[in-house]
Amino acid sequence: MTQPSSASAPARGPLHGLRIVEVAGIGPGPFCAMMLADHGAEVIRVAPPGAAEGAAAAAHRLLVHGRPTLTVDLKAPAGRALLLRLATGADGLIEGFRPGVMERLGLGPDALLAANPALVYGRMTGWGQDGPRAAEPGHDINYIALAGALGRFGPADGKPAPPANLIGDFAGGGLLLAFGMVAALHAVRGGASGQVVDCAMTEGASLLMTMLWSLRAAGLWTDRRGANLLDGGAPFYDTYATADGGHVAVGAIEPAFYAALLSGLGCADDPDCARRDDPAAWPLLKRKFAAIFATRSRAEWEAAFAGTDACVTPVLSMAEAARDPHATARTAFTDAGGIPRPAPAPRYSGFTLAPTPTADRAGLLASFGIDETEQRALIAAGALNP
Repeated sequence: MTQPSSASAPARGPLHGLRIVEVAGIGPGPFCAMMLADHGAEVIRVAPPGAAEGAAAAAHRLLVHGRPTLTVDLKAPAGRALLLRLATGADGLIEGFRPGVMERLGLGPDALLAANPALVYGRMTGWGQDGPRAAEPGHDINYIALAGALGRFGPADGKPAPPANLIGDFAGGGLLLAFGMVAALHAVRGGASGQVVDCAMTEGASLLMTMLWSLRAAGLWTDRRGANLLDGGAPFYDTYATADGGHVAVGAIEPAFYAALLSGLGCADDPDCARRDDPAAWPLLKRKFAAIFATRSRAEWEAAFAGTDACVTPVLSMAEAARDPHATARTAFTDAGGIPRPAPAPRYSGFTLAPTPTADRAGLLASFGIDETEQRALIAAGALNP
């Protein structure tokens, strides 16, 4: 994978030397583990029997790519003892169960930090470890709804539209937990004690809205969808249909960019287009822009705006995004068993990002002090899959 670094850059990442135990979960937990592994940490995934089968396993194929999995039955006493042993020899552990589950297994923070006082114990939940909703189930759509984020997406005259599960699960969840783990691990290396990182997707989604809260306080944002600068209310920050059924995205916020947009659309002399800062004129301008964009194909508009400052780009499908010339030039996607995988990001001048190579299972367990005799005993006890 191409990186902005010298040919001698070490392929082990800035987190090389850290060892993390990942108690297998879904969505945000695996994403956090993927981020840590891609940046050089040694991440050992501990999954229950049967986790490698079915639709859930297929959905997480890319999220678990590049790190070893130990199949451990945490319902068995020997399996729980094995996880405790792994946590004792690790720098961090992440889990994504509902509050209380790990405690009932005897594997909560009190037990693990008693065994390893320097451990950073990361917890990924929707609502957090306490509060009136802590024990309730939920998914991304519920967490971002309560955070005030879901109501920001969708048409002005329609219902809120979920932005897949990107805001709660991955941005406000997995990515934030990865940041929290790195911050706490840094503190431990500076002499601090181990601790719990309580990452709630609801709070993460709220945090992502910090700028909107500033705009709202300044009277520059309203709770009405499709009436604001960045939610499709402005004619110069929206998507438009093209003649072939495609769409283009327009982000011409600054005056100079707006002027380039008008030039490309051929309506720079239209007096209505001078009313860009008048919200009362936005519906009219959107209708005019929509009528013009509908006269050409997506490819024609892409060519027309190429090399300009109009901030007009095609709206690509996932398949198109993976083979886009810019993505290709930067090797923004890699091959993972015949399917495209977004390349690790961000990039570093001194490192080439790739998961740290790990020994086979026997060697991995041996590195925790679990010799072949103990491994055979764990297999015989049904705690570890053969």
